[in-house]
Amino acid sequence: MSERSRDLPRRSCLSTPGSSDRFLAKAPQTSADMTFLDLEDSVAPGEKVAAREKVVRAIRDHEWGERVLCVRVNAWDTPWTYGDVIEVVGQAGPRLDEVMLPKVESAAQVVALDLLLTQVERNAGLPVGHIGIEAQIETARGLINVDEICAASPRLETIIFGPADFAASIEMPVLTGGVAIPEYPGDHFNYVFSRILMAGRANGLQVIDGPFLKVRDLDSLREFAQRTRVLGYDGKWALTPDQAAVLNDVYSPTQEQFDRAWDILEAYRTATDQGSGAVMFGDEMIDEASRKMAIKFVTRGTRAGRSRSAN
Repeated sequence: MSERSRDLPRRSCLSTPGSSDRFLAKAPQTSADMTFLDLEDSVAPGEKVAAREKVVRAIRDHEWGERVLCVRVNAWDTPWTYGDVIEVVGQAGPRLDEVMLPKVESAAQVVALDLLLTQVERNAGLPVGHIGIEAQIETARGLINVDEICAASPRLETIIFGPADFAASIEMPVLTGGVAIPEYPGDHFNYVFSRILMAGRANGLQVIDGPFLKVRDLDSLREFAQRTRVLGYDGKWALTPDQAAVLNDVYSPTQEQFDRAWDILEAYRTATDQGSGAVMFGDEMIDEASRKMAIKFVTRGTRAGRSRSAN
């Protein structure tokens, strides 16, 4: 996997159509933590081959900063996958961090991409294992096999939920994916979110939610994103720069949470130095489990650029 990108934040993952020179030029200027240049759903069939060259040129010619940079190729059940990988990875150079594989339904599909990437890396003069993999769960079969998928390759860095294709796969009676369903008494994707999260975390992956399609309704995006943020997801797809800015905020610990986590770590360290395994912290008893939770907040906050407030 790409050692550079594995632990970088992915609070906002900006989708950029690979066939649009205009959007490709604007993408590096956004605040998104991660940008993926898309060769799949946002590119018309007749433009897919030509889009490869545009994506390669954008990767090589633009300044992408420290963000995670990824290309989404087409799924294995299309005629474009191998060409996407060979042409883009083979020509993009070392700045490309990852390849995203959509509609993953089995571990074998991830293994196939891993093997192909190894050959392309060798032929392109890249270190073997340089390119990471992001896998999308978008079908019922993919969800059933998600444990094996998440364990399929050391190149895997993230697992992603694709709500629109998944809704179609299970024949959910909706016409807009990735938004709330008022008629349902609860969260209609709670099981799916939790299932993917458990598989991802068990294998050390970041876990990402898919897009919110009502792109102008930023208030609803913020409210909707809280569902997976509270569960423990690392981030969510953004379809516009404005969505990316909202998501960067939603999936970051607040300054208050970040400072409190540091205070918990210090109080617990003092207690253990004195031979105690638990200590009162205000009106709360903290112990080793508290330390583990606090470390997660500190890690996420640090990745998001937080600094501890001065006392």
